Amino acid sequence: MANTASVFFGTTLIEAVVATFFFPGVFPTGPLASFFVVFLLCNSSFFVVYTLVIHPYFLSPLRHLPEGRGFRPLVGHELGFSKRPAGSPHLKLMKEVDNDGLIMFRGYFHTNKLLVTTPAALADVLVHKSYDVEKPPWTRAFLRKFLGDGLLTAEGEEHKHTRKHITPAFHFRNIKELYPVFWSKSIDFCEAIRAALQETGDDVLEIGHYATQVTLDIIGLAGLGRDIGSLRNSEDELIKNYEEILEPTSEKAVYFLLHLIFSEKLIKMLPWKVNERVRVTTANLKAICADFVAQKRSKMKLESQESGDILSIMIRSNNFSDANLVDQLLTFLAAGHETTSSALTWSSYLLSKHPAAQTRLREEIHKNIPDPSVLSNATTDIVSLLEGMPYLNAVCNEVLRLFPTVPITARITIRDTMIAGQFVPKDTVLMIIPWAINRNPKLWGPDSEEFVPERWIDQTGRATMSGGAGSNYSFLTFLHGPRSCIGERFARAELRSLLAALVGFFELQMADPNEEIVVGGTITSKPMNGMKLKLNPVDWGC
Repeated sequence: MANTASVFFGTTLIEAVVATFFFPGVFPTGPLASFFVVFLLCNSSFFVVYTLVIHPYFLSPLRHLPEGRGFRPLVGHELGFSKRPAGSPHLKLMKEVDNDGLIMFRGYFHTNKLLVTTPAALADVLVHKSYDVEKPPWTRAFLRKFLGDGLLTAEGEEHKHTRKHITPAFHFRNIKELYPVFWSKSIDFCEAIRAALQETGDDVLEIGHYATQVTLDIIGLAGLGRDIGSLRNSEDELIKNYEEILEPTSEKAVYFLLHLIFSEKLIKMLPWKVNERVRVTTANLKAICADFVAQKRSKMKLESQESGDILSIMIRSNNFSDANLVDQLLTFLAAGHETTSSALTWSSYLLSKHPAAQTRLREEIHKNIPDPSVLSNATTDIVSLLEGMPYLNAVCNEVLRLFPTVPITARITIRDTMIAGQFVPKDTVLMIIPWAINRNPKLWGPDSEEFVPERWIDQTGRATMSGGAGSNYSFLTFLHGPRSCIGERFARAELRSLLAALVGFFELQMADPNEEIVVGGTITSKPMNGMKLKLNPVDWGC
C-alpha cells in the first residue's frame, strides 16, 4: 500500500507541473501553488477512495475470504479487537466464522489483515513459509526500544546467524545441568515468602513480585553466571526497572497502541511522562547489562574451567561485539524471566481456584520428594523426579495453554506467498493468536477454556505432550519453527521446579475469593492489579 501511495502522489506532482507549464491557457489565473493544491486534492481524494473502497472490496485477492462482523468506517474491526483479555475477541471470531484457515478482518483505514486459525495454516506461516514473513516493522521498532538489536528483533540472515550461535546454550544437556540452580533458587523463593509472612504478621502477599525476583535470580545465574540476589534485595535496580517497564497499566496499553499507528519520532514529541520514564528505564537496563558484560569478560580471563552460562558461551564464540552482547542480554533477561514469572503467577491463581487439583498436586510432590533438602546437589534425581511427575507436568502444560505469556503476535509477508492454499500478497499482516488457538474448542473440545490438567495425562497415567489435541500446532505458547522460543526447555524446567516448591511448602488461596482478576499487559499477559494470595505454610520434610 505504501508503494501505491508513492505512485499516486508522484503522479500528482507530475500532473501539476505539466498542467501549469504546458497548458497555461487552461488555468489563466491564480498563483502556481493553487494548481499544486488542486491537483494534490483531486488525486489524494482518488487515492483515498482507491485505498478504502476500490482495492479492498474489488481488487484484493483476499476479498473472497470469510470476514468477521463489527466493521466500522476508517477503523475497520480494530475497536472490537481492543477488548481484554488480549486475544479473546479473536477467539470469538474463530468460534463464529466458518473458515478454512484464514479469516479476513479490516485494520485501520481498511487495511487487510488475516487471522490464522488452523494447524495447517499455522504450519505454513511458522514453518513452511517462515522466511516469507517477518515481524512487522512497527512491532520490531517498539521492541527495539527495550531490547536493542537482540534475537527477538532480528530477521533473515541476521536471525539465522544469531540463533545458530546461541542455540548450544539451550541444548537439553545444558538444561539438565541447571536443575540444581532452579531447585536451590526455588527453595530460596519459598524461604523469602515465609520470611515476608513472618515479618508482616499477615498471611497475604502479592505473589507476582516474588515470582519476578526469583526468575530474575535464575536467569542471572544461568544466563550471566552471577547471582543477582533480587530475593535478598527487593530494592535491586534491575528488578525495579523491569517491574516498572512490565507493570500492566492502561497508559502503557495506549503507548503501545500509538506505536502501531504513528511514527516513533511523533510519539517522542508528545509531552508525556511515559516517554521520559521509558528513556530512563531502558538507559538504566543497558548500563546494567554493559557492566555485566565487562565483568564477565574480566572474570573469564581468570577462570580455570569454562562456564556454561549463556553469556560465557556467547563470548567464547567470538561472534558478538560487546554492544550486541548487551542487546542479547537485554532480550534474555526480559524474556527469560517474564515467561516463567507470568506462568508461575497464573499457576498460583488457577490452583487457588481449583483446590482439588492443588491437593492432588501436593500429594504427588510430597510422595515423590519426601524431603526437599536432599535434592540440593543430586542433578540426576532432580531431573528424573521433576520431569517424571505426571500431574506436575500436566498442571504446568495446562497453565501454559490457558495463559500464554505472549497472547498475540503478528507477522507481515515480505513477498507474495501461499498460506493454506490461499494466495497472500506482499505486505499482508498475519495475526497469530496463541490465546485464541490454545482455547479454541474446535481444537481442544468443549472444555477448551476450563482448567483440566487431566487432558495432559494418557490412559496409562503418563504425561502426554499433545493434551488430547490433534496437532502440536494447537498449542502456540512457544510458537513453532525457526522463530519458536529458544528458551522453551529452560522455561519449562524452571516452572516445574518453582511450582513444585511453592505447592510443596504452601497451601494457596485467593486473598479475596470474590475479586475479579483482570488480564492486562501490553505484550505479555499479567494480572492488572497483581495477584494477592493467602499462603498457609505446609509441613514438608525439613
